[in-house]
Amino acid sequence: MNVALGGTFDPIHDGHRALFERAFELGDVTVGLTSDDLAPKTRHEERHVRPFAERKRALEDELAAFAEEYGRDYEVRELSEPTGIAVEPRFDALVCSPETEANAERINEIRRERGLDDLDIEVVPRVEAEDGGVISSTRIVRGEIDEHGALTPGSTTRER
Repeated sequence: MNVALGGTFDPIHDGHRALFERAFELGDVTVGLTSDDLAPKTRHEERHVRPFAERKRALEDELAAFAEEYGRDYEVRELSEPTGIAVEPRFDALVCSPETEANAERINEIRRERGLDDLDIEVVPRVEAEDGGVISSTRIVRGEIDEHGALTPGSTTRER
């Protein structure tokens, strides 16, 4: 099975790792990594995002371990539009988070318009931080939590 997923992945955290794990359970993985132009447009709030080359190196380091563990191949490709690579015929499944499920449904609409089969959409549940809020890159950048969802020293934010 050929599995697609996409995102900005900056910084990578346990929520992303849950997505990667599910993708590698299903098959060979292609990750669409948002371009420097697209990355800020996909954020719900403005924040710094590292350059594509830095994000790609970090992502490849993460993916290599999963690929080895599951005996799968992987590829990282640049995304210049939100629907990205998943509208290509070669994919069978799309792994996404609850926040991006609507975009996954839009991808299937585009695929149908192009005469392609729908992708199996695998929605991976959010991973919670120790305060019960969701682990997110934005919370990590704000200094509220670390990549595993532990509250950072001095953090007073409790997101639900």
